[in-house]
Amino acid sequence: MRPAGDGPDYASQYRLEGRLGSGGMGVVHLARSASGLRLAVKVVHAEYAVDPEFRARFRQEVAAARRVSGAFTASVVDADPDGERPWMATLYIPGPTLAERVKRNGPLDPAGVRRLAAGLAEALRDIHRAGVVHRDLKPSNVLLAEDGPKVIDFGISRPYDSELHTETGKLIGTPPFMAPEQFQRPREVGPAADVFALASLLVHASTGRGPFESESPYIVAYQVVHDEPDLAGVPGDLVPLIRACLAKDPAARPTPDAIMRMLPPSAGASAGASVGADRPVETPAPPKPSRLSRRPRLRRPRWLAAAATGAVVLAVAVGWVASEVDGQRQPLRTRPSPAGSAWQPWEASVPSATAGQGDGVRAGFCTYDRGALYCAARGVHAARVDADHGKVAWRRAGAAVGPGDGAPSAPVVSGGLVHALSPDKRELSALDPATGKQRWTRDVSGYGGRVYHAGDVVLLVADDSTVTAVDGTTNQERWRHKLPGGIKPVFSFYGSGPAYAVSPSPDGRHTRVVAVDPLRGKTVWDWTADGNLTTVGAGPHAVLYLSEADSQTRVSAVVRYAPGIGRERRVPLSAAVEATSVVANGSVVYLLSSDGGLTAVDTEPSADVRQQATKWRLETSVANASALVPADDGRLYFSAADGRLLAVDAAHGTMLGQTSPRLARAGRGYLELLPAPVVADGKVFGAAPDGTVFAVDAHDPAGWR
Repeated sequence: MRPAGDGPDYASQYRLEGRLGSGGMGVVHLARSASGLRLAVKVVHAEYAVDPEFRARFRQEVAAARRVSGAFTASVVDADPDGERPWMATLYIPGPTLAERVKRNGPLDPAGVRRLAAGLAEALRDIHRAGVVHRDLKPSNVLLAEDGPKVIDFGISRPYDSELHTETGKLIGTPPFMAPEQFQRPREVGPAADVFALASLLVHASTGRGPFESESPYIVAYQVVHDEPDLAGVPGDLVPLIRACLAKDPAARPTPDAIMRMLPPSAGASAGASVGADRPVETPAPPKPSRLSRRPRLRRPRWLAAAATGAVVLAVAVGWVASEVDGQRQPLRTRPSPAGSAWQPWEASVPSATAGQGDGVRAGFCTYDRGALYCAARGVHAARVDADHGKVAWRRAGAAVGPGDGAPSAPVVSGGLVHALSPDKRELSALDPATGKQRWTRDVSGYGGRVYHAGDVVLLVADDSTVTAVDGTTNQERWRHKLPGGIKPVFSFYGSGPAYAVSPSPDGRHTRVVAVDPLRGKTVWDWTADGNLTTVGAGPHAVLYLSEADSQTRVSAVVRYAPGIGRERRVPLSAAVEATSVVANGSVVYLLSSDGGLTAVDTEPSADVRQQATKWRLETSVANASALVPADDGRLYFSAADGRLLAVDAAHGTMLGQTSPRLARAGRGYLELLPAPVVADGKVFGAAPDGTVFAVDAHDPAGWR
């Protein structure tokens, strides 16, 4: 864990739980979002935070990382390059770096090197397609994740169209993995420099050293520019490829696409397999199709699933038909609902024809209230969409999205008004639901994004732990004070009852939960429990459900707490889960893991001691998913990064149906967070990467298109 007093305790609303590593420019911390998502948060050292040039470079790092977030990188979740201590949060990816793996276990075997080459070639292809040159590809910047290698740290990367150039005479990079032009013509460095670095990295993976070796960086620089590489120990079938990638002339090097064609066929087939495991990977056989599925779907290796659902969108969706008039999608011509009504599924575009252009992905984040959806998207502060027909009733344009701005926040209906938070989390506006006109606005810049809604009250948490409650209708302050113990909490609210203020101890051994009456500010109950806990839902009789994280922030148990009788029941999991979403419904807690596995755990005590707490487990093959949404119809809904909406039978753990992909038509794009579906009035509303919001019949998932 972090030593006391070593840097900030929070980056905006993210509590920094432990140190993952440090470098010359900053420290990377382990953190967890309010929904339980594990994050890696990079916080800049204080001495660099006051350097305008460094801030400009960090701002560029955030912009570059956002452009390439996806299957082969750590997706950006949030960032503030303009804060007092600039920071950036990405999804936490478990696994060693290539440097750590080689240092600990020695060089990879030939099959592992080929898989690494294929995976990194695909990564560079997508990074370059996003218009970015990494410029510092080296073993410590490659994570060996379970589903394939991930490229991280875009600290000195440069978009093709960037106006921030390297200073004359200043070399930026790591000499053993720099291309000749990085020493000779640093202003002219292009994608071919990353190809050179890829080859150097493969030599390191094969032999434990680079193609150019010396204790002096000056001698290494001379060797890179003038000498031939030392390829002794490199697998023979890779030598011609690596030699071509190490050509002194950038124009003579192959492109990432050419590299993939030059690789042995077996390398591409298993590129996403665990490189660190060094074991052959068999191609999985197709699973038996669900009897409710309308179109059979082959199961692919997880790295392919991740690529297909990754946030960097590189294809155009097919398999659905819609017309578009004045930027708005018209209802699809599909059969009426089974109930016999004339209602038709529909699609609508939340962003206007010009909103968010150049941003690539423009997914809408929505909420439902009284027959309407209220959505926010890039370039759109808020919009009202008719839930029956998909017509956009009004749309308020938002401020220009800056490189440090995170994903839009879904509007919240509070006090009869539509509350919309600005992309930079500095201003909260209340809008008339009928017209979209602004009723009031409040400056919330002093709360670092710690803005929570609890029914008709807005809870604001200051840096000094003071909680201020604001009336959602009038913008008037209702109460203000610190909570018991002076905790600085993350609030959760589940539709009625108290707001739950959760604050783990710095060492993660205990968690304090204070139930607060949001209208009056009175403490309803105060409970301290063992472990690092996060609330995941509340049930009848005010029973609270929580997940427990282990030292690696994997979910290791689920907890059921009945405050009326002070009884706690802890259900350990048979194996800790890398959970991306955890939610409770009734007495069952559902966990969706980073490998696409969905597990149901029953927290209710059973008279039969032989009965397992795990009710079922389903392989969804969705590696990048939204939060789970349980519904009263006995189903779980969630979305994939390619725009698919999926439905699962919550009682039996079977897949009931899914829509076709709806990918961004822009050639590039990213999603920091995936919008969760909204379920209401017998319909399920989804949001896709291209800004499409759509509605399907909740009664017939097998018939979704």
